[in-house]
This record gives sequence, structure tokens and C-alpha cells, in this order.
Amino acid sequence: MQRHRTTSAVTRVTHDFPRRSLLAQACALLILPLAAQTALAQDAAPAEARSAATALDTITVTAERREQNLQDVPVSVGVVQGEALRSYAEGADDTLLALSGRVPSFYAETTTGRIFPRFYIRGLGNIDFYLGASQPVSIIQDDVVLEHVVLKSNPVYDVDQVEVLRGPQGSLFGRNTTAGIVKFDTAKPSQDPSGRVNVSYGSYNTVAIDGGMGGAINDVLSYRVSTLYQHRDDWVDNTYRGPSADGTVTPKNDTMGGYDDRNLRLQLLYKPNEQFSLLGSVHTRDYEGTSTLFLRNALVKGSNRVDVPRDKVAFDEADNNPQAYKTHGGSLKATYDFGNTTLTSISAYETTSGYSRGDTDGGAAANYPVNGLPNGYGQSMGQVQDLDQFTQELRLASNATDPLSWQVGAFYFDGRDTTDFYQRAWFLNAPARNPNNWVRLRNINTSWAGFGQVSWKATDALTLTAGVRATKDEKSTRLLKTADTAAGLVTYKGRHNVEMSDTQPSWDLSAMYEVSPELSLYARVARGFRGPTIQGRSAVFNADFTTADSETILSWEAGIKSSLFDNRLRLNVSGFTYTVNDIQLNGNDSNGNGVLFNADKARAYGLEADMDWRPIPNLSLTAGLSLLHSEIQDKRVYAQVCALNGVVVCTVNDPTIKIGSNVYAQIDGNPLPNAPKYNLNLAARYDIPVGDDGAVFFATDWNKQGETQFVLYDSKEFYSKGNFEGGLRVGYTGGYGAWEVAAFARNITNEKNLKGVIENYMAAVYNDPRIIGVSFNYNWR
Repeated sequence: MQRHRTTSAVTRVTHDFPRRSLLAQACALLILPLAAQTALAQDAAPAEARSAATALDTITVTAERREQNLQDVPVSVGVVQGEALRSYAEGADDTLLALSGRVPSFYAETTTGRIFPRFYIRGLGNIDFYLGASQPVSIIQDDVVLEHVVLKSNPVYDVDQVEVLRGPQGSLFGRNTTAGIVKFDTAKPSQDPSGRVNVSYGSYNTVAIDGGMGGAINDVLSYRVSTLYQHRDDWVDNTYRGPSADGTVTPKNDTMGGYDDRNLRLQLLYKPNEQFSLLGSVHTRDYEGTSTLFLRNALVKGSNRVDVPRDKVAFDEADNNPQAYKTHGGSLKATYDFGNTTLTSISAYETTSGYSRGDTDGGAAANYPVNGLPNGYGQSMGQVQDLDQFTQELRLASNATDPLSWQVGAFYFDGRDTTDFYQRAWFLNAPARNPNNWVRLRNINTSWAGFGQVSWKATDALTLTAGVRATKDEKSTRLLKTADTAAGLVTYKGRHNVEMSDTQPSWDLSAMYEVSPELSLYARVARGFRGPTIQGRSAVFNADFTTADSETILSWEAGIKSSLFDNRLRLNVSGFTYTVNDIQLNGNDSNGNGVLFNADKARAYGLEADMDWRPIPNLSLTAGLSLLHSEIQDKRVYAQVCALNGVVVCTVNDPTIKIGSNVYAQIDGNPLPNAPKYNLNLAARYDIPVGDDGAVFFATDWNKQGETQFVLYDSKEFYSKGNFEGGLRVGYTGGYGAWEVAAFARNITNEKNLKGVIENYMAAVYNDPRIIGVSFNYNWR
């Protein structure tokens, strides 16, 4: 299968994204009041000391839209605390990608830079890089669903906790959650003054600032202001010395790989009495950086080993792979407690615009001949001219939980965007590039849903839960501009407008049985769906739109939740199996154009385990394990394999057929792409007390990933096996945990892990290099 990046006309980029902005200044100014609080903190009660006791803290989650103990929820939930996530991202890593592998069965990657991460839970995800692609993993920040792929990239900062809900979550969270959801909850305003700031500096002039502070404005109004600033200098050289294919590239050292990501959020909480509260939040993002760098011919036929430099490319076009986005949004959450019930309303709006541009073939065509001919696909760009998302949810829930609790609600979603795509092939004997070879699409997605859930405590030990949701999902894509000839002649013969809609139920049934206060058993069956999808970018190749109908999933799981040895060990284990009918996949047609299609089904089964353990005072251990077997089942479906100028450039292990000059591989029986067979993560921290209020600490975390296929067909090149990364922190914490200074290293062994491929160019995508630095954290309340 060939994969091509979608783009829009280069000449249409008119945005000016300055290196400095008012937002950057605002992020910097936040540090001043944080520092000013230091003197006040000295007079306040000291922060709680890191307990020498070995009992684990209770983890409270909202997986069922109400606060519950993690051990009482009949759902497989992985939890990462904000402090841990911040340590993983000390090297200014993308906070969303830094979570990958830290929670069993959760994986994340990107081949489109920081503005387009892709997520997978239990092997289910979407490898498509189309800006209109839908994903079966839903991202929810502060109760607001982020549907568009660019909105899903909104960074997470000043976060309290991350919850990964594994398996279909359609009853309470809606469509496009067939794999699960990732739920981020940030620190909220309070009448009590509090704050925290994490500052780090490392290799490549990497800077990260993650902070927040808040307190009372008056007796009924409180605030919290939060910021994230991440910077890295350019560190990748462009070594190309020939003529620029598009006049935008000049050979230069340290010209790619850097970024500036500036984020600011303000929250206000109005609480005039115990019954009513109103939480308002606004946020903004100003990002500019480098899109993913494809390292051409990093892979050699017959092997998946890669060992080309990370810091050198030879790009002949695309202006050194820039990307930039501006995103703004806000939400209003109103809650009223009637005594027996509570009514909640959540209204939210998000908007973004920007572009991403790249040298898709990963190098100059003349440098990589095939059959004696220079070959390269050229450059690509996708540009969101405007995107608007509005959501509204109403929910009424009972306050009582014994013996019966319930909730009912309604949800509305409206997402609209205008997006340009540009892409061109370039050969030495080709005519001059075509300035008209771009398309503009208008996408509209609306959805309505009603839902409900009831839990019944049948006995002191047994709780039964049932949920149901009915959803109507509508999508349309309209072609506003065709990809014409250089002379302006329209050659497109396909459809100009496509509309799809579907109405589907989602439901779940579960049982939780408490064997003892230390051990519970649960079982759950759930059905969910991912709505219909339209692929419009193929019009840039003068090919008709392609579509995929809704996919549905039926999932079964059972597990144990335990708190053992006087609550020093928390061990949760779940086993699961699922079947996805009409699974949406991405392939190519006979011309190499990207297409959507439904395969008959995919099946999978596996296991996941989460462990927190404090075996002795001052030692904390965390571990996670996931095992997965997945399989596509459809003997009729074939995927186009890697080829240039009609030559297959990789080693295909599947049965193949040839249609014209194209070769296709049968994918029946193959695993789902980007579905690791196993993942193991380990983390440890040991504190050595110093005096009454301090400690020297040593902390490390490691992740190892099993065999992972990157494409639909089986080959000797396009997979990874045994990827691993480690981190290390050594430092001192004082003031009963109020502050901390540390030296750290991310990817400490400087592993070159294969994270993605562009098959027809044997191009590789690497993980980030080793980052070594220092950090300072300060907390007060």
C-alpha cells in the first residue's frame, strides 16, 4: 500500500506566525507572580511531606461521569497523575505522545508533527493522515470532546490526572469511542491560594515551563491561570546541494526540528452558594514548528533495521517543512444541586487555523533513481482555513448511590471546516509545477444523542450497571475548488458533494462483585460505533471521493481489582476480546490514490495489568503490561504495496496479485496496524531522607514495545520489534515536598526507534533524540 500526504497550494500560505507574540509574553509574565508567591508560601502551612508510610493513596476517577474510587468502577481504567506526566515531558516532549506506552494498551504516534497525533487503544486506531480523518479514540479535556485531529493535539498542562478508559465507551461518551477515550482533567480554581510551576532546560536549547496558580477573588469568585511554553532550537541540517525543486530550499545547518508552543488558559469559578456553581474557561495556543521529517532510504530492502543520522536530511523543496497553528476555545460548565438530583450543562466552542507542509518523498528525486529514472513524489501541504466546533451537553444525575443511582442526558455536536490540500509529483523531465493543483473542501459534521445509565446495588457485594445511547451522525463534504491543469482546465470527473448519515445504538452491561474489601471481580459487555467517514482529499489527484460506512464493535471483558498487603499493593488485571464489524481501513486504488473502505471485520483478544506497589518506606514501584493479538478477517481485501515506477521496493510476505502495473497484497489474517503485540512499562522512585523536611531521590522509567506493524500488509521492512526507551531523574526535594531540583535524561540510551514509514520511498520516522537537562519544581498552598 502506498501512502501519500495530502496538501494544498503552497502559494496560498499567507499567514504570518511571528516568533514572538503577546501570548509568549503572557506565558513569561505568569512566572513573575509565581515567584512572588514564594514569600507568602513560607508563612503558610508547609506542603504535606512525602509520606514514609507505605499505604497507597486512593485514586478517584470520573469514568462513569461521577466521582468514584478506581477500585469500584467496572471499567478497565489506566491512570497517570499529573506529576508523573510532567516528568515524562520534562524534555519538552509532546505531552500527548509522552503518554504513549505509560498506560497498558495505549499507544500514540505521528507522521504529521505535533499538530496531528494518532491514538490507539487495544490495537484500534486510524493510520490515516487526512485532516478530515475520524479516530476511534476520543480525546476529552475538562469534559469537552475534541473531535478534529488538530484539536486533539491541544497540549495538556497544569493537569491533575489523566484517565485512559479502555474499550467502547459509547453509552456515556458517544460515537467514535469504539477503542476508548483519553480523559484529561486540569487543576481547577479554588478559594484556597495554591500554585505550582515546573521549569526545565536541556539539550538543543530545550525549554519547558508548565505552571498554574489561583485563589480567591472574593467570597464567591475564584480563579486559576495556567500556562505551557515549550521551545527547542532547530537541530537538523539540510545537506541538499542541488537546485531547489520549488525555489524555497537553501542548504543550511540547524534549519529544522525546532518548535515554539505557547499556551495560556484562564478559569473562573463562580459559586454563590452550595447548590450552584458556574465554571468558565478560555484558552489559546500559538504554535509553530517542524512537520515530521521523513528519512528517505533509511530502510534497506529485506530488513527493518535503520541507522541513518537523525540530524541530517537532503530536502530539495517544501521550505524546510514548516507547520504552524493558532487555536482558541472556551467552555462554560453550570451545575445546580436540587437535593436529590444534580443538573449539569456543558457548552464549549473551539476554533483553529493553520498549515503543515513537508517534503513528502524525504529527499531529492535525482538522488534516488528507480530503473534509471529520478523519482520523487514532491511536497505536500494541508491548510485548515477555518475550523469551528460547538458542543452542548445536558445531564441530570441522581445524588443517591445506594441502592440505585442513575443519569440521563442529551448531547449535540457541530463541527465545520474549510481545508485546502496541495500535492504534486516532481520528476526531472516533468513540466513546471502546476499552481492550480490544489483543492478546497468544506466539511460539516453534526451529531445528536440521548443517553442514560442506571446502577443498582443488588446486594452489599453485587452492583449491576446498564447504559444506553442513541446517536444520529451526519456528515457532508463539498468540493469548492478542483485540481485543475496549469492552464486552468477542469479535469475532475468525480462527485462534488457527498452526504452520509447513520443512526446507531450504543450500550453496555456490567457487574461488579466485592469478594472482600481487598478484592473485587467485574465483567462488562459493550457495543459502540464509529460514524461514517468521507475521504475528500483524493480529489487532489482527480479521483472521486471515497467513503466508509459506520463500523460497530462488540467487546467483552472481565477482570479483578485488588488492594493487597494493607493497601501497599494495588493490582488490577483485565482480559478482553472484541469484534469490529465493517472496520474502517485506509488503502490505495489502482492509481495509488488514498481510499477509504470497510473490511468485513477485525477480531482481537488480550490482557492488561496495572500495578502500584510500595514494598518498603520511601520506595514506589509502578508497572504495566499489555498483551494483544489482533487479526483482520476479510479474504476479499487487498492493499497496494510499496512501489516506484512499477518496481516493488520492499519484501512482501503476503500473497500478491498484479493489476496493470500495480501489485496488491492480501491482508486477511494480518494484525491491525500500530497494534503492539505487547507493551511493558516500569517506573521506580526511591527517596533517602535528609533532615526533617528533605530527601535525595532517584527515579527511573522504562518502556518496551513488542512487534508493531506499520502498514496493512506483512513485509520484512515495515515493522518495529523491541523498541525501548528509558528516563532517569536524580535530585533533591525540600520543604516537605514544596520544591524539587533535579537532573534528568529522556531517551537516556539515545535509542533510534522506528516509529513510522513512507513505504514507497523506504523512508523512516524516528523517535526524538536523547535530551539531558535540569529541572526545578515548586508548589505552594
